[in-house]
Parts: sequence; structure tokens; C-alpha cells
Amino acid sequence: MAITEGERFPAVLGETYNGEMVDLSAYHGQKNVVLYFYPKDLTPGCTREAIDFDRKLDQFAEHNTVVVGMSVDPKEAHESFSTACGLHFPLLSDPDRVLSQQLGILNDSGTYAKRTTFVLDKAGIVRKIFHVTQVDGHVDQVLDVVRALS
Repeated sequence: MAITEGERFPAVLGETYNGEMVDLSAYHGQKNVVLYFYPKDLTPGCTREAIDFDRKLDQFAEHNTVVVGMSVDPKEAHESFSTACGLHFPLLSDPDRVLSQQLGILNDSGTYAKRTTFVLDKAGIVRKIFHVTQVDGHVDQVLDVVRALS
């Protein structure tokens, strides 16, 4: 069952490759959240997207927003991706694909999550879902939505 705009986002608790626990519900009442799903670590489009988000982290922070990336790759794979890209935001893993399935964003063969970005307000409500077909310019579109939430 896919989630839609206006619904509360399900609970997400994940561990980064360095052991940091990230609980999206901890941001409720405090920060907006951009949770973006990408297909695979260290692929050209995913690398560009991650670097684009990272370059604009200060702009997201100005609008009281955190960025979190997620894929079905194991958390150990995220270490080399994060290091290679010089990322300053957490990457979470959905290796059993439960969350991706619940959100309705698994590809037809079930091997990866489709490139999808969720913008959550401070109450944890989905304000915008991007089904991304073009990486270039996507982060600016997300920033526009975040600015409107401020």
C-alpha cells in the first residue's frame, strides 16, 4: 500500500554505517525531514543526487530541515558511498525492503527502491512526494517545497 501526500509517514528507525541510530520521529515538533530513496550506492545518478543534497545542507538547515538518504543497500555499503561523496548527512538501509514495499516504491522486480523523495513537515505529515525521473534540478525543487513550509 503506497503512502500519499497528507498522510502521516510511518515510523523509521535505522542505523547508519557508523552505528548512529536515526529515529525520524525524534524530529516531530522540531524539524522538517527530507527522506530521499535512491536505487544504488556509487552509481552515477545516485552520486550526483547525494552530492547535490550535501552541497545544499546549509540551505535546508536554514529552513529547519534535515536530510536523510535511504536505499536497500546494506549499511556497510553506505560507508564507501558516504566517504567517496564526502556526505554530511545520514544514510539508512532498508535491506529487507519492508519500508520500500510499504511505501510502494520498490521496482517491479523488487531489487531496489525507485528514486523517490518525501518531504515531511514538523508533524511527520507527508507534504510532497517526488517520483524522480530527472536528478538534475531535483534538489532545488525539494528546497522550494521546504521554503514554502517555513
